[in-house]
Amino acid sequence: MVEKRYVLVVDQGTTGTRAALFTHDGLPLRGVWAYLEHRQVYPKPGWVEHSPIEIWENTRAVIRRVLDQSKIDPREIASIGVTNQRETVVIWDPKTGNPVYNAIVWQDRRTAPQVDFLKRHYFDLIKSRTGLVPDCYFSSTKIWWVLDNVPNVRERAEKGDLLFGTIDSWLIWNLTRGSKDVLTPERYGAHVTDYSNASRTMLFNIHKLDWDDELLEIQGRIPRELMPLPRPSSDRAVYGYTGPEVSRELFDGVSIPVTGDAGDQQAALFGQVGFDVGDVKCTYGTGNFILLNTGEKPVSSTHGLLSTVFYSLEPKRAVYVLEGSIFITGAAIQWLRDGLKIIEVSAEVNPLAEAANDTGGVYFVPAFVGLGAPYWDSYARGLIIGITRSTERKHIARAALEAIAYLTRDVIEAMKADSGKDITVLKADGGAAKSDFLLQFQADILNSRVVRPTVSETTSLGVAYLAGLAVEFWKDLEDIKKNWKAEREFIPRMDQETRERLYKGWKAAVQRALGWAKEVPWAYGY
Repeated sequence: MVEKRYVLVVDQGTTGTRAALFTHDGLPLRGVWAYLEHRQVYPKPGWVEHSPIEIWENTRAVIRRVLDQSKIDPREIASIGVTNQRETVVIWDPKTGNPVYNAIVWQDRRTAPQVDFLKRHYFDLIKSRTGLVPDCYFSSTKIWWVLDNVPNVRERAEKGDLLFGTIDSWLIWNLTRGSKDVLTPERYGAHVTDYSNASRTMLFNIHKLDWDDELLEIQGRIPRELMPLPRPSSDRAVYGYTGPEVSRELFDGVSIPVTGDAGDQQAALFGQVGFDVGDVKCTYGTGNFILLNTGEKPVSSTHGLLSTVFYSLEPKRAVYVLEGSIFITGAAIQWLRDGLKIIEVSAEVNPLAEAANDTGGVYFVPAFVGLGAPYWDSYARGLIIGITRSTERKHIARAALEAIAYLTRDVIEAMKADSGKDITVLKADGGAAKSDFLLQFQADILNSRVVRPTVSETTSLGVAYLAGLAVEFWKDLEDIKKNWKAEREFIPRMDQETRERLYKGWKAAVQRALGWAKEVPWAYGY
């Protein structure tokens, strides 16, 4: 019998898809990984879409590359885990596998009018049951928009002829398509999601861990038949096995169980072994996402944070977090590259920023698609303020990096207020966390230690752990904890007066960004 030596991970993010193999020591197989970007589609100002077909094709391609690079026997793969950009909506026909419309991305702002309606009439109901606040960020109003605006979709959905899913559901369905060994055989593949992803839809009761019929009704009369089956993040029952076509194409005919699923931010905290109440991590990616473990009961925020599911290891039981979601951080660096063209590659932003002793009074609020936690203003828009004749591109580059740290402090301050506890250590991960400049400024502006782990791809690692736990590749959480190691720690060195003076300027800049799209609604399609 061939020894099970690896867990295969698909990490499907906002800008691209990664695949990797992880070993029992919690390390990616050295030098073996693959990544492909996909197109960002902007049909109108504030609209953001992806092609689900392109994402699935890229997923197959990166898996194939990883297997070709590693030259392992597919029988050595214990299981597959999927982690994903959350809230992004796909609706498809299970008979053909074709989406009815592009994936509407979590950054998309087209449903602001529906959100305004929900805020006026159902704010307290939604917050009490889902732990979320009404915002375009979440999945429900995107589903509502598709049902109302794409011809024949509502009729087909009401007949039970279509399926909805966030990207995890879309990928798991495709991976298991045609397999008989799935939890939902009538759906032609495993039509499932995990509790963590379900809790980001604004349709999921986080107390009952199931879809809420009243919320489905008030948010566009969404048919329950459209919805995937909610399951634990690490599922011993197995979501399903790779289907005949995928098994032949990718795994030499071997059928592999798909057992792990989590939203990317929850997976990152899991990869950071944030299993104790009070553990906090920040992922520095397209946006920033800060999660605080609150244990087995959800905590309702009074300071603009979200209460959401962290992970689940068994049916109808979960661990929860408080979350602060910041929509645009690393994406602002991409904009400096692709929009303003003041840098040629993203990595240039760090030396350029370090060339400036300060920003010269410039603040950059990257509210390109509104502001998330703790402001929750769909009508906020980006600004650069404080520009003078002496402002150079190095000042704007530094202001962009500092903005990431300021936005993170906004969330950490809200977490302190909600929890009543100081936060002395922040675990950092994600692409932008490679920047020593950023993490040092983060430590300075927070007056807290910031720790970066040895394995930076904590999102992939977290879902590898979840998938592996389901098949006893790892025995338990204690087995996993042994793998975590710090690569570097950043200690605050800024004096208190400077820290608070800079932060006061940031708060003033944010105030000038709030509500701007309401002042000129015609510019944003409202």
